[in-house]
Amino acid sequence: ALAGNPNVGKSTLFNALTGLRQHTGNWPGKTVSTARGRCRHHGRDYVLVDLPGTYSLMARSAEEEVARDFFCFGGAEGAVVVCDATCLERNLNLALQVLELQSRTVVCVNLLDEAERKGIRVDLAELSRRLGVPVVGTSAGREEGLEELLDQVEGVLDGRESPKPLTVRYPPPVEFAVASLTPLLGRRLKDRLPARWTALRLLEGEESLLDALAAALNWDPRRDALVAAAVAEARTELA
Repeated sequence: ALAGNPNVGKSTLFNALTGLRQHTGNWPGKTVSTARGRCRHHGRDYVLVDLPGTYSLMARSAEEEVARDFFCFGGAEGAVVVCDATCLERNLNLALQVLELQSRTVVCVNLLDEAERKGIRVDLAELSRRLGVPVVGTSAGREEGLEELLDQVEGVLDGRESPKPLTVRYPPPVEFAVASLTPLLGRRLKDRLPARWTALRLLEGEESLLDALAAALNWDPRRDALVAAAVAEARTELA
């Protein structure tokens, strides 16, 4: 899955990697389209999905909901989060959210050529160290850095790389609530979704996600008495 904010060059990267081997389609029930394409690297075929540009996965728009649902239920084996080197800090919000959902992630810092013209230098190695996942620099319009990007994707997917994504820490009351919910959710999710991420979303009470969980996993947290009681208790403590 290729994710990124609008106007970071994500679709340019997608086109450069897939050429004409692509098509578009809608996520079931949504009018927002995603593009799919194929590329080949070191004898292996990859299906790439260009998700709609989005600033977060919090489902405040149809685009965000499509991106979130694809990461949750679309079967992605890994992710590439494309960032704009000229305004990197703003883009890292989405990157951190993706890391909570998908550990097999490569961060692609794109538009390095534009950043250089503006006198901006990105320390890719240090960013990789802090995020705990591979970071690759590209200039997709010039088709620079694409081979290294695919090398890193290959390494993450075949297990040569062992990403240890940065865990975002929340205020202590939230962490306590998450810790109380995580064991309960782990038994029900059975590795289909990260229990920690799911606990955070249940505390938020995002209805569209609850509906999606019920439809995709045949499990509705609202109808699970133990989970519903634990969530209600945690929310009371947070209040």
